[in-house]
Amino acid sequence: MGNSYAGQLRTTRFEEVLHNSIEASLRSSSVIPRPVFSQLYLEAEQHASSQDAGRQDNEEEEEEEESSESNSPPIPYQMKPPPEGCCTTDGFCQSGKDLRLASIANDPLEVPPGFLLVGAKCPSLPDHILVCAVDRRFLPDESGRNALLGFSGNCVGCGEKGFRYFTEFSNHINLKLTTQPKKQKHLKYRLFRSPQGTLVKGPLICWKGIGKRERGRPKPEKRHKGWSPELRPATEPAVKTTSSASALNNKLGNRPYEPRDVLTHVASLPPYPTPDPGHGSLPPLCGNVCEVTVSPLLEACYRSAQTLPRVYEQYGASPIQPLSAEMQILLTVYYLVQLAPDQVPLIEDLEQIFMRSWRESHLTEIRQYQQGHGQPPPTLPSPAQPLTASQLPWLAKLAASSCGEGVLVLDTAGSLTEGLEDTFLCLQEGKLAQTNYVVIICLPRGHDIESCVVVTGKQQARALAESMHTPADSLKEIARQLATGKVAELDTFFSSLGPGKVVLGKLWAGTWQELTYTFGSRTTNKGAPSGAEYRVEWHEIRPIQLAVARKLLSHLCAIADSSTQNLDLGSFDKVDFLILVPPSEVTFQQIALHLWSSGVLQELGLDAKGTSHIEAEQRVVRLNREAQGRINTLIHNSRINPSTLFILVHDHAHWDLSRGPYAGGDSCSGLVDSLLNCQGIWEAPNIVTLHVTSFPFALQTQSTRISPYNEVHWPSSFSNDVDLYQEKTKYFGMSEFLESTRSGSGLPLLRYDSLFESMASALGERFPKLHSSVIRTYVLIQHYTLALMVLSGRSRLQKHTSAETLELVRDLLDSSRGCSGHHGHMVLLRVPSLSLASLAHQRLRRVRDSLGLQDRFEIVLGSPGSGLSVSRHFLEQLKTWLNIQDSNWTPRTYLELEALPCILIFSGMDPLGESLPRSLKYCDLRLISPSHLLRTTLEQELGLAAYLVRAEAQGGRPPVSDLSESDPEKLSSTDNEEEELVGNSGYTTLDEHYRLNHSCNGSADPPGLDRSVPSAGLLTLPDSSIVDHEQQGVRQTPGSSVIVSGDPAQCKRRPSSSTQASSHSSPGRRCPWAHSRNRPPVVLLPRVAYEALTSVDSSGLPKSTSFLPHPYVEWASSFRPLLSKMMTCTEQSLYYRQWTIPGPQHMDSSNRAEGRAENFHPRRLLLSGPPQVGKTGAYLRFLGILSRMLIRLMEVDVYDEDDINLSKLPVQYHQPGVSWPNIDILKAMPFDYTVHDPKFEDISTVYSPDFTSAGDGIVRRQDEVYLRRRTSRIKLSKYAAYNTYHHCEQCHQYMGFSPRYQLYESTLHTFTFSHLLLGEEIQLYFIIPKSKEHHFAFSHPGGQLESMRLPLTSDWVLCAFIKSPIFTPTTGRHEHGLFNLYHAMDGATHLHILVIKEYELSVYKKYWPNHIMLVLPSIFNGAGIGAAHFLIKELSYHNLELERSRQVEQGSRPQDVWPFIVLADDSCVMWNSVEVDPRRCGFPSKNVSLKQVLQHMESSPDITRYGLCGLRKWSSRGVGPGRPREPFSRGHLHDFLLLNVDLTQDVQFNQNRFLCDGVDFNLRVHSAGILIFRFNNFSVMKKQIAIGGHRTFLIKTKVSDIPTSLPPSQYVCAPDSKHTFLAAPAQLLLEKYLQHTSQHLFPLSVRNYSHPVLSVDCYLNLGPEVTVCFISSRPHSVNISTTGLLFGGLLLYFCDSFVTPSFLKKFQFLKGATLCVICPDRSSLRQTVARLELEDEWRFRLRDEFQTANAKEDRPIFFLTGKHV
Repeated sequence: MGNSYAGQLRTTRFEEVLHNSIEASLRSSSVIPRPVFSQLYLEAEQHASSQDAGRQDNEEEEEEEESSESNSPPIPYQMKPPPEGCCTTDGFCQSGKDLRLASIANDPLEVPPGFLLVGAKCPSLPDHILVCAVDRRFLPDESGRNALLGFSGNCVGCGEKGFRYFTEFSNHINLKLTTQPKKQKHLKYRLFRSPQGTLVKGPLICWKGIGKRERGRPKPEKRHKGWSPELRPATEPAVKTTSSASALNNKLGNRPYEPRDVLTHVASLPPYPTPDPGHGSLPPLCGNVCEVTVSPLLEACYRSAQTLPRVYEQYGASPIQPLSAEMQILLTVYYLVQLAPDQVPLIEDLEQIFMRSWRESHLTEIRQYQQGHGQPPPTLPSPAQPLTASQLPWLAKLAASSCGEGVLVLDTAGSLTEGLEDTFLCLQEGKLAQTNYVVIICLPRGHDIESCVVVTGKQQARALAESMHTPADSLKEIARQLATGKVAELDTFFSSLGPGKVVLGKLWAGTWQELTYTFGSRTTNKGAPSGAEYRVEWHEIRPIQLAVARKLLSHLCAIADSSTQNLDLGSFDKVDFLILVPPSEVTFQQIALHLWSSGVLQELGLDAKGTSHIEAEQRVVRLNREAQGRINTLIHNSRINPSTLFILVHDHAHWDLSRGPYAGGDSCSGLVDSLLNCQGIWEAPNIVTLHVTSFPFALQTQSTRISPYNEVHWPSSFSNDVDLYQEKTKYFGMSEFLESTRSGSGLPLLRYDSLFESMASALGERFPKLHSSVIRTYVLIQHYTLALMVLSGRSRLQKHTSAETLELVRDLLDSSRGCSGHHGHMVLLRVPSLSLASLAHQRLRRVRDSLGLQDRFEIVLGSPGSGLSVSRHFLEQLKTWLNIQDSNWTPRTYLELEALPCILIFSGMDPLGESLPRSLKYCDLRLISPSHLLRTTLEQELGLAAYLVRAEAQGGRPPVSDLSESDPEKLSSTDNEEEELVGNSGYTTLDEHYRLNHSCNGSADPPGLDRSVPSAGLLTLPDSSIVDHEQQGVRQTPGSSVIVSGDPAQCKRRPSSSTQASSHSSPGRRCPWAHSRNRPPVVLLPRVAYEALTSVDSSGLPKSTSFLPHPYVEWASSFRPLLSKMMTCTEQSLYYRQWTIPGPQHMDSSNRAEGRAENFHPRRLLLSGPPQVGKTGAYLRFLGILSRMLIRLMEVDVYDEDDINLSKLPVQYHQPGVSWPNIDILKAMPFDYTVHDPKFEDISTVYSPDFTSAGDGIVRRQDEVYLRRRTSRIKLSKYAAYNTYHHCEQCHQYMGFSPRYQLYESTLHTFTFSHLLLGEEIQLYFIIPKSKEHHFAFSHPGGQLESMRLPLTSDWVLCAFIKSPIFTPTTGRHEHGLFNLYHAMDGATHLHILVIKEYELSVYKKYWPNHIMLVLPSIFNGAGIGAAHFLIKELSYHNLELERSRQVEQGSRPQDVWPFIVLADDSCVMWNSVEVDPRRCGFPSKNVSLKQVLQHMESSPDITRYGLCGLRKWSSRGVGPGRPREPFSRGHLHDFLLLNVDLTQDVQFNQNRFLCDGVDFNLRVHSAGILIFRFNNFSVMKKQIAIGGHRTFLIKTKVSDIPTSLPPSQYVCAPDSKHTFLAAPAQLLLEKYLQHTSQHLFPLSVRNYSHPVLSVDCYLNLGPEVTVCFISSRPHSVNISTTGLLFGGLLLYFCDSFVTPSFLKKFQFLKGATLCVICPDRSSLRQTVARLELEDEWRFRLRDEFQTANAKEDRPIFFLTGKHV
């Protein structure tokens, strides 16, 4: 094997090259042998032509452009798009630094040691060379040899370092390549410094070595002795993996290949061999077959590697083919060669090797497929020759020779039977003592290749053999070995050890009474511990937990709002729940205590008193055989209580995924499947299942029952260095522990014990028949024992225990000794086997007691099936610390062991959700099984040490954990109603994990954050908040403890006597527990687990992330990508949903449907988050806010305000019980000009001589009225109006959303009319659903719209008929507007029309598909409510005329057509009627339907003689205390109007108005002599809606879309001035200006009710300090008497011809009174001043002319002010 031949081997010394290549491949991230064999070992012989021999030197550069590895055409390459904002200029790096040699030749450049400056060629800059710094190890020498694979380079421009991939580096320096970046192609020259110090171009880099000069060399005359006779001269292509498909086709004749393999290990021959068949059938074994274990791992790996990704299978005979059998075997050998002598092979690593080799083999075809958008790739000529079967043995031996005897390749056997016989014979003869793997390769004639790998290494064989068993089977085997006495030889061995063997033997044999060691003098105080006082701090829900709870609620609402109608939240009025937990007593008590202390039971009305744990324990169910009855009860309750929403919380949901049915007994296998996937749970419409887990991977398969849209992932606390939740905490989880191993700042928190591993490995070889967990447990017990003896004075034994064990035992003992209060640390010793845990507990207690340390620390055995047992001494200590008086109290959770110095022996196959206290200092996981490497297993074990710590303690911002969701913007999906629902009312609760007050002397540390319970996760309040909460006194916790609260300062001022004594006896003593309680624990791992976690794959993630997530889950294909470091939790979920399938034992295996949506459970949610982060607190808060939301869905916030501006008591005109008004009495009643609606509190008072103002001199607030209006929460009646979120079975058809009904088709119709005020025809659009066309008249079916049908006044009021069309103008409230009148109308037929703006048509149509819509013209898109009212009224009158003409033709009289319409606000929610009963005191009201109200109003006698009717605004206090009940009144009407469009045809709404258009219209209707009155026995409730309405009008500048902060005084400006123009309607600017600045405009009328401002023909709001007197200029109008009234100002707004000089002379003004004339343009302003002869009595100045701050094209409004002379 040592011979070398020119032209075949690239060096004269084969061993040197071989070892160098192995080293290079080990350094690189790839373990694929293709580059090694093709570049380092063999040189392809090429037949040189005569032209090649005469090539000149000047052609060398041209030759370098060719590919050195392939003759295939260039691979199309698309560079990764550069990051946003970076530099993309040619010749510069992405940081904008110049890299061109001509520019930086004289600049000093930093070149690290070992790096060289080289020149790169940029295709877009042919005349320039770019300077780069490259590690010399990755560059060839002068002969073109010894270049390591890969790349390492730095940017000399910006100085960025550490580029590990040339692709990444080429992107950074902006090479902008069109082909695959290769260092051989683009790194051209070496660069040197000239004597003058200038950087100059040197010689070409020789990438091709000596092969270029040997092309003309003749064919070799000799060959290597191991060379295959069939090996062709072109050796390099023969071994390249690029043609494995061809090899497979040639070998098998294009037949599908089905590999069969086995990884074999034998268990009792001197080493334990483990056969693992590769290809071919394993022969039957005979003899002592129990000594041989056959593993299917390699066979499954080979078979999976033969399954192409599904995307390529559909194209049949494609050039993209799987790896050949030969290449699989060769890659396997190469992988085994690279393993360390004590390293166990991982099948995941081999799968990744196969995948990368396959991808490199078909890189061109894959890219052509991807760039062809799914088209089958064209067949390309094979770039290289395939690897043949005859070449395989030689190449395999060649690779195996580099590792000595570690890997042996046998190719001489004629069959696997012979190969195995030879292997077993060598084992018995001891010839394979140094061999770990034997690879048997058989090439039988006429048959497929056969292979088998026999694992003969002792450590590797043991690990593979034990991994064949399930964890449960392993625990059974351990228990069997302990029960049968097989471990006796271990006891004998340890008793016979060297130093200390007598002591150790006696300790372990039980004769410990003879030995007594003292650990310092100590007296036990049965009272309060000296030097320590404990207090329990109050906690509140953390902001991030509240955010997660809101997100859960948002997802639940999304299910309810979806079109599938799988959840009707509106039908529930109560929440009930059940929490399923694993069968762990500690977890059960932990969740029950947290539930009880959270207050959720009281909030949901399930435990009114809240004084007992019984109700909390009834809501938590252990998943054992008793759980079936609880689930059956839940299903039964859901059927008999359909209005109750049941939430089934499945906590620790990854625990049992086994497939049912449940067989009963102690085993829980299949129980969860039987309970949660039963028909009763699946079909119940009022049961929602919430899975909660830290490890959701096994639930996210191709057959999952959980929709990806129903997953909620724990969000990240930080985004762009901003603390999103202001918690100032850091989650310290897996990624942070791993970071501590790489930071280099101090000892890592994640470690492994090398001495322990060495001893366990040595004993494993000595006792091959014992399970490795038994051996490791015995070794660890010995280490603890010796460490205790060393610290008790036997220092000579120190070298027999590991430094790690000695450190943790020393800290345990020193912690209690160093604190006057005897606080201490906890050491967690994880022993999965309960049998071994009991053994460790027994022996360690015996050792502790024999050394006299029984009062120094406790040893607690934690078992899932039993509670905690603490010795009396430490139990009394805990009760004293916590001030517990209950004599029967015992700790029920690990959290209650806070500050107790103890070793907690934590048993159980897996952690089951138990939380640990903050005093945990060491987490000893050295005994977890290294044989079962699964992602979930490793991460949940490491999750025991997860912590929430204060960010300040770490000296900066908490780093973001990789396990957290990295797209926090998704959290903002909660809608506004939900935000309003939850508010800031997080519940304040007592954490069941007690934070202790460490007032130890000398301890200056501030109180740290309490340990976050994975289920609780509650945050400590700041100290100031703690004091505020703690001043509430003492709370008794029955059955648990007395919760002490009070001022901490008071506690320190009143120390106990023992505290005082201690403080004097031990001054300056520091409490180690208090000092380190805000620090994460140290974690000790097995070496295998440590390496799996700390080693990273090519994606930058720990290798453990590529492991299977669960034993019941399988990979869908070996050709899967790796997880990416940049993946969010959502993207990880999609990854597992695509690449994993449930195994036959998985409970989702019966749900195989390729992830189709119809197989997702419609009411199933998943909450995932890191361990110990606070998920239980989040879902408990979710239950609380869900209950509040359901109550809120049944309730509504309505305005509840008393009338304002009330003066004298009104006169009683009608009898209280009168149903309808008497028209003659109404005419005699005076009109009340004063506005009493409280929403108009901040408008100008309307002057009335009968009103006595109480507000003179009182300045009312100017801020937004809406923000301070009083509301009340009222339960919705059955006659309420609803928004789009309401879904019930009755109104599905009305809404048009139900899938049971056909989608409603709508047609567009135009309606045109003209109006003098507008000066042109107005074209409106009606959107009319097919189901509503009967309300309209058409020229013919489907023809032109003619009119909207109106009834006759003589028609009887039917029970199910409303005469008046209802118009609801709305903007910005497509979701929240109350347009669903189905229940309000109580089934009555009615015509309801939404009046919307054109730009909102699509969104309103989406939410209300079955509603008629009147679309205003686009010119009114920026108009206010006045335009909508104007067009509604004018359209209605025009329609009335059309209907009269149509019905006259049918024989009716014109005056008989119904002339009324209803103008309703979009926030009217309920209607009430006053019950008038003379026999009862007061006037009680009840909810009535809108149908009853309208039918009553429409039935009024002489109804057509009234112009406007309305309702009273509802108030919980009625009309006011002591005021008589007048059933009717005349005054202003708002919100809900019955309008006679016939009588009011000459009074129009002002189409320009934005504010107070109703007040203006009421005054003008009354002045026209039209009767306007109100039904006081009916009232309307208005819902508070914070969205839409007039708040949608934002004032912005013309140059920006951002709302401006200019004061209202800047809304106007002088004409022709350079002022900032605003993008707002001119009328809105005018009204806002007058509202906020009129106190300066009309100073004589400010707070002066006797001198109001005279406003002619209109009402404008001049602010609350100015009173307005409305006067109409129309002839025969009704006005108040102004005789003797002196006005403080005159307001003329758009005066028409009725305003004359003679009219104005009727009024008297104060001297200095202000005149304001407002006109639409400047010319009309001057004409108005001249026409009205205003200059006779008013003085004007040029500077008193103004305009609104609008541009000329926006048509500003002009006004002029003057003073009365």
